[in-house]
Amino acid sequence: MALAEPRLAIATPRPREGLAEMIARQGTSFWIVAALLVVMPLIASPFWLVQILAYAMILGMIALSLMFLAGYGGIVSLVQMTVAAFAAYLVAIFGDSAITQISLKWPWWTAVPVAILLATVFGTLSGALSVRTEGIYTIMITLAIGSAFYYLTLQNYTIFNGFSGFNGVMPPIFLGIDWGSTVPFYYLTLGCAAIAYAVVVYVSRAPFGLALQGTRDNPRRMAALGFDVVAHRVAAYAFAAVIAAFAGVLLVWYQRQVSPGTGGVGPVVDMLIIAVVGGLSRPIGPFIGALVYVLLRTFALDLLDWVGLEGKRYQLLIGLGFLVIVLFSPDGLVGIWQRLRERYRRGREAQDAQMRVGGGSP
Repeated sequence: MALAEPRLAIATPRPREGLAEMIARQGTSFWIVAALLVVMPLIASPFWLVQILAYAMILGMIALSLMFLAGYGGIVSLVQMTVAAFAAYLVAIFGDSAITQISLKWPWWTAVPVAILLATVFGTLSGALSVRTEGIYTIMITLAIGSAFYYLTLQNYTIFNGFSGFNGVMPPIFLGIDWGSTVPFYYLTLGCAAIAYAVVVYVSRAPFGLALQGTRDNPRRMAALGFDVVAHRVAAYAFAAVIAAFAGVLLVWYQRQVSPGTGGVGPVVDMLIIAVVGGLSRPIGPFIGALVYVLLRTFALDLLDWVGLEGKRYQLLIGLGFLVIVLFSPDGLVGIWQRLRERYRRGREAQDAQMRVGGGSP
């Protein structure tokens, strides 16, 4: 059965937008931030460009794939970081690395597409195994898949080189540009993150995205209307796996290495935290959550030392920061921003109404 058919069985929540309407709907603040990111290499140091912003965008892409499943499909999957780690391993295995006895030394334009394809297949198969479950059972199945992959890479030395993993995985030199240098890598990451964001926004408003949201809200009714709920959810896993796989390629180029810890239980849970803290209601949320995560992870230790506390407790500070955000806003930072904007709008409307009343009085 074709996905998102029949279309006439449900009422579309909103009319299809044109490109001009979609651009206008983003708002002024969105485009100010976008312009700032474009000119960031002119005002920021290499440390901020790569270690903070580029890393946050890579993690944001992985969390975006989780947000797509959870926000639009109602599927809380913990396998997205595993998909990214699998893609990173495949780039090291098929491409070039310092582990010459394992790496096949394929050119990057062959190794990268194959890695993305196989990682997408892996994510799709993982979804096919868990798609018929809901809630805590989906979380447990996807977490089990991630844990199995972690122990496989940890104990297998023939393919994954065991505990050590791979190092010396360098970004390519293409069109005369070293994409591993600071500014090109920043723009490469920014371009991939922007494309991933735009594609998710478009798909969420396409017939497939609307049908997926219908399966999230009322799967029984969607099935009664003729939609294949399982097929839509498996397709959502495949789409999310593509985004996570691209992020995995960028991740191994950023770190120059990949090891079992890349897809360990800790990073797997971190992706869920990033997505929830940023907000699962809008695609920009995972990027905001990733930026907060990277900032806390980078500067929490120095902050604790500055106030006279033991630096080893920086993870406690990170956890408290996330706990405060979630407690005050179940919708994450995006929810806080939306409520502030709504409060400001209502205040302006009330002020304008008072001025109109005052102006009309004798």
